[in-house]
Amino acid sequence: MSVGTLYTIPYQPTGKIVRAVAAFGGVSLDIPSDYTHMETNKTPEFLAKFPHGKIPAFEGKDGFKLSEGVVIAKYVATLAPNSGLLGSSPKDAFLVDQWIHLVDSEFNNFLDTINAMVRGRIPYSKPMHTIVLERQERTLGTLNQHLSANTFLVGERITVADLAFAAFMQRGAALTFDASLRAKYPAVVRLLETIVNQPQLKEVFGETEYIEKLQFTPPAKEKKEKEPKEAKPAAAPKPKPKAKEADEEEDEPLVPAEPKVKNPLDDLPKSNFNLEDWKRAYSNKDTRGKDGALEWLYEHLDKEGFSLWRVDFKYNSELTQTFMSSNQIGGFFNRLEASRKYLFGSVGVLGKANDSIIAGALIARGQEIEPVINVAPDWESYTYTKIDLGDAAQKEFFEGALAWDLKVDGKEWVDGKNFK
Repeated sequence: MSVGTLYTIPYQPTGKIVRAVAAFGGVSLDIPSDYTHMETNKTPEFLAKFPHGKIPAFEGKDGFKLSEGVVIAKYVATLAPNSGLLGSSPKDAFLVDQWIHLVDSEFNNFLDTINAMVRGRIPYSKPMHTIVLERQERTLGTLNQHLSANTFLVGERITVADLAFAAFMQRGAALTFDASLRAKYPAVVRLLETIVNQPQLKEVFGETEYIEKLQFTPPAKEKKEKEPKEAKPAAAPKPKPKAKEADEEEDEPLVPAEPKVKNPLDDLPKSNFNLEDWKRAYSNKDTRGKDGALEWLYEHLDKEGFSLWRVDFKYNSELTQTFMSSNQIGGFFNRLEASRKYLFGSVGVLGKANDSIIAGALIARGQEIEPVINVAPDWESYTYTKIDLGDAAQKEFFEGALAWDLKVDGKEWVDGKNFK
């Protein structure tokens, strides 16, 4: 049975908080399908109930009315007393308020300002942009430090604080929480992915969009229209174009094109090992066995021009669901795109939910790994160990990673990704 009517729209973050609380707490809400934002909430009938004309707005079956999303969410949480969404003690309830207030006031409130500036909706101000980004990053640092030692924001169970965090941070992920920041604050990403992928909440949160790089794109200059020239006598000869004086400057582009920097890997001695041929062999042959990909590799590998590496994620204790860890590998590989012609990788998740690791193997141009993988902002979240094929254990690890049958400390390969 429904406890009341909630007026909101699907993408509204504060509305998502209320809907998430209801879904997680097992509380039913009526959400009018005929509600039209910026129309319904201006009608006399709506304003008679909610004079400020703001959503989310809630009307209980008993006539009780509330506005402001977080307040509504906390009220709905009281209607599901066994959910633990407000914590397990009065002190927990205050901690819930603390974290919601921090994320809302020190992260979410700046999103509209940044978004409006970088998209030219309001005049761009570099000092203001810098200040608000610094405030946001300070908040991310505080959250990451806390979440590195705690599964959730308050206690050992999901609370309204986590649901509010997810709603605000999911919006931030599409606007300002770009790849470089996500690499610096992995615990924040971990909680976001944990909440939005809860079975009860997937319909509320939907897919999370991640911005890759936040940058300001200045608008194009408006060219001034030239004043019409006076008509010249018909008999007058057409003047020759005036030669450009040495001190006359061309209009410069708003953002000068950066000179293309040559990759130092291109200066290495030429190799007879073609990485693209290897990638095709790996894709088209069985990995193991006679005439398999590994046999092809050992026959053709140039050990002077290329090196083999074991890669291990540094923060395995923060991994939760294995599918989320697999997505993390995919994101890492996406950020390595600029090194595609210098690198091959096979990395996977081993173990089970809440007890897994990320490990695998790389084939890289040259004898140093950093010049190949430092194009990814999160490259330092992994450790890299050079593989010696003369060592039986290291060779077994390398072959297992490529064949996707690797086992480490009793943990078996669950899922993997290739970079090729």
